[in-house]
Amino acid sequence: MDALKRFLDPTTLNRLKGLELKARLIVEGYVSGMHKSPYHGFSVEFAEHREYVPGDDLRYVDWKVFGKSDRIYLKQYDEETNFVCHLLVDTSESMTYRSPKAMFSKLEYAQYIAAAFAYLIIHQQDAVGLATFDTSVRQFLRPGSTAVQLRQLCHTLEQSPSGGESSIGPIFHDLAERIKRRGLVVIISDFFDDPETLKKGLKHFQHRRHDVVLLQVIDPEEQDFTFVDPTLFKGLENLGEQLTEPRALRKAYQKEFEEFLKTIRSSARDFRMDYVLMRTDQPLEVNLHEFLSRRMHRAGRR
Repeated sequence: MDALKRFLDPTTLNRLKGLELKARLIVEGYVSGMHKSPYHGFSVEFAEHREYVPGDDLRYVDWKVFGKSDRIYLKQYDEETNFVCHLLVDTSESMTYRSPKAMFSKLEYAQYIAAAFAYLIIHQQDAVGLATFDTSVRQFLRPGSTAVQLRQLCHTLEQSPSGGESSIGPIFHDLAERIKRRGLVVIISDFFDDPETLKKGLKHFQHRRHDVVLLQVIDPEEQDFTFVDPTLFKGLENLGEQLTEPRALRKAYQKEFEEFLKTIRSSARDFRMDYVLMRTDQPLEVNLHEFLSRRMHRAGRR
């Protein structure tokens, strides 16, 4: 199946039509993703071509490309892309979990989220990049704002290998150094890692002054723990196997898991980052629609 068609589910995209991602970050005197850069056209560093859309300034048409292809492309420079988003997707082994109640594994759900965000951003003529990670950064796709970028991003998601342990904190330090330009950073993960190292990694993004969104993807059974019969649990990421009596553990397990979720939410609040819990038994389009609508409403009040 074509990667673009696989990840861009029509139901999801129809629900999201008309919504725009808006960052809280004010960059160079304009609201990211909303207005033209005051430095438009002053850069001498060519970045890429993008297809012409009605209303674009014809001064930036690449007539050589038009002569060869009979299609209109505009030269785009680094400063022309007002808003840049980096999607960071966790592909570690824990993300492959899927209970019978869920339509998708956590990784598949994260891939759909990333593709939908990329679609929205590129269709508002802004730039989006992608990084996948487990114990290290596996793939790093620099930001782009063309239809070709969207297809490449979906292909990268589809080809991303899953496996390996989580090492989120150190990875965030690495990515915070790689992402030079301030913008929106959307992290899609179950965040199964040591909370303290995770918090230090998030602080690095704050230091770089990014607008950060944490989308925590979990399976319903990870939170509800509805197992009844004696169950052999197979630990992911080299944690081994354990035969347990679920009913005896349920209350203690749920308390521990809720504390874990609370820790992630608290870290986001401490660093003034958006946080959204997304369960894989909930419709993706509903989660995204509610989240993006809330951000649009808040941005409109600023």
